[in-house]
Amino acid sequence: MELAEKTTPAINSRTWKQKLREYRTQPLSLLLKILMLLSVAISAGVLVMLVGYILVKGIPALIKYCPSIFAWEYNSTNVSMTPALVNTVIMTVLSLLLAVPVGIFAAIYLVEYAKRGSKLVKVIRVTAETLSGIPSIVYGLFGYLLFVITLGMGYSLIAGAVTLAIMILPLIIRTTEEALLSVPDSYREGSFGLGAGRLRTVFTIVLPSAIPGILAGVILAIGRIVGESAALIFTAGTFAAVPDSLTDSARTLSVHMYALLSEGLYTEQAHAAAVVLLVLVVDINALSGFAAKKLAGKSE
Repeated sequence: MELAEKTTPAINSRTWKQKLREYRTQPLSLLLKILMLLSVAISAGVLVMLVGYILVKGIPALIKYCPSIFAWEYNSTNVSMTPALVNTVIMTVLSLLLAVPVGIFAAIYLVEYAKRGSKLVKVIRVTAETLSGIPSIVYGLFGYLLFVITLGMGYSLIAGAVTLAIMILPLIIRTTEEALLSVPDSYREGSFGLGAGRLRTVFTIVLPSAIPGILAGVILAIGRIVGESAALIFTAGTFAAVPDSLTDSARTLSVHMYALLSEGLYTEQAHAAAVVLLVLVVDINALSGFAAKKLAGKSE
């Protein structure tokens, strides 16, 4: 025990001497390490400041206006966020139901059925990556012109859900495609060697192995849906009530925050809504991550 205590400082000193010698001979390595640590510190600092600001501003407002801020019906007295919270959940479920099956099947075609390296696959990938970078306000204007005006849907829940589904579709396609590509070809070859067809191989071997990566894309899509406001203002509207049908207008929690801040009369209630939105996103990510781990364990 005493020998280990005596040798450990010597090993550490030799390690530091080696690092100092390396940094002297390669100053660029030291510069890159400093830049890396600085980038990590800035990223963590921005995250802590953002979350801290939301909590410091929102928690006192949440306590102050509770429980009236969670009333079922919205009015100018209670400024309830419950209808917006319910609408957010409905909008998220509808958008995922429309986008996830289409995105997964499109990715399966690109990876499993299309010829690898073909021009069609390259064009689809470039198109998906380009659509992923388009601002959400453009999707909102597109949904307004196509669904609200041309197809006569008006400001409605279904118009907003279809617009969001189109917006998150490239993200789901690309993440699912990468998850399928990460599955080793030996899995497919082993399945083919046992006499399974391509369809059975895809749904019994490849997809279960790629579920963690697919769910990671779904989690990212949920985060974008929950935090979206620009696209929904032009498609779903800002009516503060739980809709009776898919053709009724409805505001989500992010649109609710925007409406309160734009009016300038309910700033504290908007900060309280920001806290609820933050907790909602964290809970969704935690539940999705837990489900991904469970499904990954079963697939293994």
